[in-house]
Amino acid sequence: MTLSKEDIINSIYSQVGMSKKQSRNAIESLLEIIKHTLEEEEDILISGFGKFMVKHKAARRGRNPQTAEDLQLRARRVVVFRISGILREKINTATGKE
Repeated sequence: MTLSKEDIINSIYSQVGMSKKQSRNAIESLLEIIKHTLEEEEDILISGFGKFMVKHKAARRGRNPQTAEDLQLRARRVVVFRISGILREKINTATGKE
């Protein structure tokens, strides 16, 4: 199951007691802060959850699998998530995979 932004808004609405509009504004504000921070290439550390980081990938050779044509992939930035030990433990305990 995928958790959508609307699901998060509804969850805040029902669990915290904020209005739908307040819940939507809170989530939208949080996501804007996260986006802006990553655009500035700063890390985001959420204790007990994990860390979002921007990594640089160098240009590299690639291949089109349909045509087998060689091509050059451009350098780019990607967002990487590193899970916290606390969350990793919870996930592994909940699924019985220790």
